[in-house]
Amino acid sequence: MPSGQIPVSNPPPLPSHLPDNVLDLVAKIEKTALPDNVRDSLRGFQRAACYIAAAMIFLRDNVLLDSELQLDHVKPRLLGHWGTCPGLILVWSHLNLLIRNHDLSMIYVIGPGHGAPAALAALWLEGSLEKFYPGEYDRDATGLHNLITRFSVPGGFPSHINAETPGSIHEGGELGYALSVSFGAVMDRPDLIVTCVVGDGEAETGPTATAWHAIKYLDPRESGAVIPILHVNGFKISERTIFGCMDDKEIACLFTGYGYQVCIVEDLENINDELYAALEWALSEVKKIQQAARSGDPIVKPRWPMIVLRTPKGWGGPKEVDGKIIEGSFHSHQVPLPKANTDESQLNVLKGWLSSYNISQLLTDGKPTQAILDTMPADDKKLGQIKTAYDPYIELKQVKWEDFAVDKAKDESCMKVTGKYLAKVFEENPTTLRLFSPDELESNKLDAILEHTQRNFQWDQYSRANGGRVIETLSEHECQGFMQGYTLTGRTAIFPSYESFLGIVHTMMVQYSKFVKIARDVKWRGDLASINYIETSTWARQEHNGFSHQNPSFIGAVLNLKAEAARVYLPPDANCFLSTVAHCLHSQNKTNLIIGSKQPTAVYLSASEAAEHCRIGASIWPFASSAPDHIDDPDVVLAGIGVEVTFEVVKAAEMLRTVCPALRVRVVNVTDLMILVAESKHPHALSAAQFRKLFTADRPVLFNYHGYATELQGLLFGREGLGRMAVRGYQEEGSTTTPFDMMLVNGVSRFDVARWALEKGAERNEEVRRGLGGYLGDVDGRVDEVRKFIVEHGKDPDDIYNLPERIGDS
Repeated sequence: MPSGQIPVSNPPPLPSHLPDNVLDLVAKIEKTALPDNVRDSLRGFQRAACYIAAAMIFLRDNVLLDSELQLDHVKPRLLGHWGTCPGLILVWSHLNLLIRNHDLSMIYVIGPGHGAPAALAALWLEGSLEKFYPGEYDRDATGLHNLITRFSVPGGFPSHINAETPGSIHEGGELGYALSVSFGAVMDRPDLIVTCVVGDGEAETGPTATAWHAIKYLDPRESGAVIPILHVNGFKISERTIFGCMDDKEIACLFTGYGYQVCIVEDLENINDELYAALEWALSEVKKIQQAARSGDPIVKPRWPMIVLRTPKGWGGPKEVDGKIIEGSFHSHQVPLPKANTDESQLNVLKGWLSSYNISQLLTDGKPTQAILDTMPADDKKLGQIKTAYDPYIELKQVKWEDFAVDKAKDESCMKVTGKYLAKVFEENPTTLRLFSPDELESNKLDAILEHTQRNFQWDQYSRANGGRVIETLSEHECQGFMQGYTLTGRTAIFPSYESFLGIVHTMMVQYSKFVKIARDVKWRGDLASINYIETSTWARQEHNGFSHQNPSFIGAVLNLKAEAARVYLPPDANCFLSTVAHCLHSQNKTNLIIGSKQPTAVYLSASEAAEHCRIGASIWPFASSAPDHIDDPDVVLAGIGVEVTFEVVKAAEMLRTVCPALRVRVVNVTDLMILVAESKHPHALSAAQFRKLFTADRPVLFNYHGYATELQGLLFGREGLGRMAVRGYQEEGSTTTPFDMMLVNGVSRFDVARWALEKGAERNEEVRRGLGGYLGDVDGRVDEVRKFIVEHGKDPDDIYNLPERIGDS
């Protein structure tokens, strides 16, 4: 046998050495034969949807096989994934019946998003495509022709589920996130059930492995439920899956350990009877757990139900082609017949395959027969039409951030002040706001939140069943998934994190932002709250944890998003941070990144000044600049972007007033990074006139920036006069050292800023030029003294973080 080839279809797992009695852990459910008419309706839906899904991959004409299938009826490019579709359709048909029988509100989250043909076929059959795309995908012959022929071609539906797919809240292109998104969706929605299919390939991912624990954060008194279905079809793209090679005993032990009751559905001859019984059992277990919690007698550590569904990959497709096993093999993962558009033998196989569904028996004049429709729920309960999935937004009640503002000319922690404000926001919004943190709430000094609300960890007897708004789980992926699901179903969430570890969810954030980007352009989808990251414990003050904790790269990840979504804020002080957080919590459809320090830092602006500064995005700071008459005609402009680097700019200007009083310095602070983007390239971009008003038309400008310099250089590209602009930022230098040494080694200290200002100022100021050597010597002497002190004493000089002079004069 050639390497990698498996000689049988749908091979069973090898038996384990676990004792047989562990199978007692598997749920034993009574299997009741379905009435013939119900079973026929389910089978009719499954056959019709499987036909449509397969046809979408292959056909560009003759979509109902009204004539003999020819090569020119087949698409020139064959795109799509067949292997997962039969299982997804099987589940969809049974969810219809479950919803109809019990009048449920349900969302169906499909982990294998490449199974879009299955979802689209089901949506056409239930009439959801017709509702949202009238005249284009109606339930008639024309609508079906459009659906099939336009799939995976320009202008039609793409190969993966996305925001254009009715009922979807998860794309599933990058695997691993379906389960955590599902749990986030049901939080604070007590009547909602999410059925989540996790493919056995996706189940191998780290984020999914963590997400199985999400039941431990679900309070059945206040939230809905997730019914996970692990779909074990045995294969990934070209190899067997881990779960496909685990026998029932191993499956039972693993998921029982996670905290689930496991029901295994695998009788292919009676699959409809068995799956119907399994779903009825799962729903009854959910109701039992919820009823106990809501009646005041909650079950401690309830065993939530889950289903393991074993069906062959590509079930119902070709058995074997050109000597290769297709059904029950990885060969069915994508396009089982890749030469069907050029090879007559494969075309004949396609013809036989599609004909096996007898589509003419299932459609009348291109419309589904009544028998198929009989098991579908009411329109507003259909999986493609539940409003929670497409227009759910609930705006937060306003809380005046000004009530929490602090006096200027003192040191305050942005995070401590913001924590007090957020505690009040939680109080005013007890069921529509949550915070998801990777075990860092107190470390990030947001613990004032816990004075009003608590953590929500149901497996801990000290935090269970108390209505806590805070979930702390040491998985950034799980926090991100919870936030996505919570936000996509209408609520608002906050994700605070150490700066260096937000990059863990970089691609997950990008995938979500792609979904929302498409959603903004879909006319039938409503607005959503923005997702909100609070990035603190920044590189500038992670000197005690060392180089591994010094990484501001998440800024670049957000900057690369579409301009309509990307928002990066670096408020310079506590009042500006408050203003920014308040704004972001009420913004919509954005990805907000707010960066600040958890350590006490200077407060420069009053509440009213901060509000105006944040509204504009940047301003000149007269109190930090040279003499008033210098501001309008400066020799140099010094701009700070970020808490610590702005402090260094202010202290540099202060030092220069002593070292070289003749140097004319203008100090600018930028709090909204996006204002710097070239005019018309971002909604927040300053006009050329506004940019000149801040930074002059021709004077040298130094941007002392919190992130990587190349990021800011990219933003500025397209602005006039780039040659006069310099950017300093984090240079990937650091260790376990002192806070000020971090400024020095990265070239953003007050001494680096002052030196640049003197050198550039000398180019146009004769008095500065004449004394330049002495001025630079003075600065160099000061920095040498500081470096010597740090080496000798292992700490920064006591006066290094003294409040700037004149800070109260603004």
